[in-house]
Amino acid sequence: MKKGTLKQILLITDGCSNKGEDPAATAALANQQGITVNVIGILDDQTEQPEGLQEVEEIALSGGGVSQLVYKQVLSQTVQAVTKQAMTQTLQGFVNKELQQILGSGQSMEDLAPEKRGEIMEVVEDMGETCDLEVLVLIDTSASMHDKLPTVKEALIDLSISLNSRIGRNRFCIYSFPGKKKDIQKVFDWSPQLDAISTVFPKLTSGGITPTGPAIREAMYQFGRKSLRRSFRNGNEPGVEEA
Repeated sequence: MKKGTLKQILLITDGCSNKGEDPAATAALANQQGITVNVIGILDDQTEQPEGLQEVEEIALSGGGVSQLVYKQVLSQTVQAVTKQAMTQTLQGFVNKELQQILGSGQSMEDLAPEKRGEIMEVVEDMGETCDLEVLVLIDTSASMHDKLPTVKEALIDLSISLNSRIGRNRFCIYSFPGKKKDIQKVFDWSPQLDAISTVFPKLTSGGITPTGPAIREAMYQFGRKSLRRSFRNGNEPGVEEA
């Protein structure tokens, strides 16, 4: 089975979108392009947000990804867990497609004997550590995110440490929305070098509305850009920002 490259958009938001197209429909389009859309919804302390919860689930479901709703105190652990869970889920999907070709349509991992299923899951876990991974973190910086951004920054540092511990090659970038002139704004360009990630945090400032659908669409277009290809070609050299 080919390892290939897993592509993820990790959306971190705290509420409902209020401008542009339906974000769930845009996430479905990204999924059709081979990009998994995972969503972490941040709750205010002791506050229920049923509308935000529903949107978070719908975006992840359409995007073939994982969704989690969390309070900001446990955001760091959740970012790492969602990224890894989405990788495993995506790889299981690949494995099931391979099995259908071997065993016939309608067959999946659940149809195998427990010991065979365990062996395959070991392979999936190994592939999760060794495959190439591209993660675009898409951060909601609308006005309501103001008091949550410090926790988001801590979570990004923890995520960079987690990705650096993997055997496979990683490429990582950060975009925020809404942008000043566009739907999204580049914060950190594609790079395998995540050690200096804290230097870009001054760019993460809050304000404005929440165009989640347009932001996902623009994020999808960032995969396959010249700076990403150059980043892979140059090995461990950081990606170079383009004008």
